[in-house]
Amino acid sequence: MIAGRLGGPPPIQPPALLLLAKSPVAGQAKTRLTPPASPAGAAQLAAASLLDTLEAMCSVPAAVPLVAWVGELAEAQRRPEVAAALRRVTRFAQREGTLAQRIVAAHLEVARRLPGSPVLQIGMDTPQLSAAALVAALRPVCEAGGPDAVIGPAADGGWWGLGLRDPRAAAVIEAVPTSLSDTGERTLRALRAAGLSVRLLDELRDVDRVDDALAVADAGAGPRFTKAVSAILRTRTGSPR
Repeated sequence: MIAGRLGGPPPIQPPALLLLAKSPVAGQAKTRLTPPASPAGAAQLAAASLLDTLEAMCSVPAAVPLVAWVGELAEAQRRPEVAAALRRVTRFAQREGTLAQRIVAAHLEVARRLPGSPVLQIGMDTPQLSAAALVAALRPVCEAGGPDAVIGPAADGGWWGLGLRDPRAAAVIEAVPTSLSDTGERTLRALRAAGLSVRLLDELRDVDRVDDALAVADAGAGPRFTKAVSAILRTRTGSPR
């Protein structure tokens, strides 16, 4: 049971793992990897990252995996594998709006579906996240006396994970601009300004560019992503391994 893994008394409801995901469609996914990758190759890397992330989420005992989805599944690279993986989770459509607005809406949807559940939100850019890493990140907001929120800073200045004891608290970050070099710090300030206690998680590197993909694969990403990097990027860049 996840209560034993996370420590402390079990939450009123099982915790939620929330993934914001985009269909890995050629020409629409991971476009900053082109070149050297082709549009289809970049989308294959996105699909591999998505599949590794879904596998990790579904391996966390007793947590409820949910995916806020955007894009056409029928056009996705590795569509049969992606479709099969999505059948293991609860999937709902992302709302329209800015990224911050879509994040808030997804958290509110979790609160509607799972009242009383804490939540950890991640993206599909961190295929190095294992089930054990997700448990460790989720644990603080499930513990009695733990913080109201956790945030995982990303090496580029953003954040890779946001955990909330009450998903409705995500509303306080709706005005925080995304994709800036200080988005993570702005998010942290917004949470604290709203009176929430916050604990920082370990910093991780998002996969945005080729050097990110190579470094994450070298550091121990999931098997699908590591294999895809070797097949798609290393052959084109001449990078070893």
